[in-house]
Amino acid sequence: MIIETLIIVFGLCIFEIICSVDNAIINASVLRTMSYKYRKIFLFWGILFAVFVVRGLLPFVIVWATNTSLTIPEVFTACFSENGEAARSMEKSKPLLLLGGGIYLLYVALSWLFLEEKNYAFLVERFLKRQSVWFYAIVSVVTTVLVFVSIRIDPTLALAATFGVSAFFITDGFKKNAEEKERELLTGNLSAWSKILYLEVLDTSFSIDGVIGAFAFTLSVPLIILGNGLGAFVVRELTIKGIDVIAQYAYLKNGAMYSIGVLGTLMILESFGQEHPFWLAPLNTIVILSFFMILSVKEIKQAHGKK
Repeated sequence: MIIETLIIVFGLCIFEIICSVDNAIINASVLRTMSYKYRKIFLFWGILFAVFVVRGLLPFVIVWATNTSLTIPEVFTACFSENGEAARSMEKSKPLLLLGGGIYLLYVALSWLFLEEKNYAFLVERFLKRQSVWFYAIVSVVTTVLVFVSIRIDPTLALAATFGVSAFFITDGFKKNAEEKERELLTGNLSAWSKILYLEVLDTSFSIDGVIGAFAFTLSVPLIILGNGLGAFVVRELTIKGIDVIAQYAYLKNGAMYSIGVLGTLMILESFGQEHPFWLAPLNTIVILSFFMILSVKEIKQAHGKK
């Protein structure tokens, strides 16, 4: 049991870190335009907000969204207890949470593959980027198929699928605006407090990927809070000390997106009754990240060799 817990927490921590690298790079870029005083304010209050408010409360909000028959005290009881009516209600709603979250993560990965500029690790990535016009058609077909399959099992399950789709498009809008807003933050005459508030909103939108993906590792909210909280703390430290070094690893984003895609697929399969062992999600994250880390190191060595 202890080993299982450690594996899950370690996997959650790694997953949170790789999901937040882009966010950390934006934070570091904007912080360089601010005075030391406001950097300290953001890094201190930001970590409190990121860990204890966003990553602390968001798992409970997600659980409540799939258990609306429970009161808020009952949601907290269900998350910290394996017995009782509230806990049984949460277990019953597990497929809803997994399907909605799984669709969200799968679409995040597909959006990156088809629509975003990236460091191309494989030829197929460049090919798929040229087929970006097909992204919305593919998403529409996948949504239709999943809703069709879900509605034959449980109409509520089909509703959960549409929630996952809606969550993707809402958060995707925030993320697509991030690059343009970053340029405004770097070149505009915005106040330090305006920059801090925007970074907190941006951090919240980025944190959703990590929190939803965490349910592929475990349904234990305390473990999710612990693993994601540790990961968020590490990312904040990287923002201060080593983000320039991390940014040199060209394919970390690739590793994060492929890991997200696999986790989303696992969640969808499990929502339809296909169980998988507890170690599969952490192993997926570690193996995929290690592979792309090796590719990144080779890229760095080749770049230094040319010099």
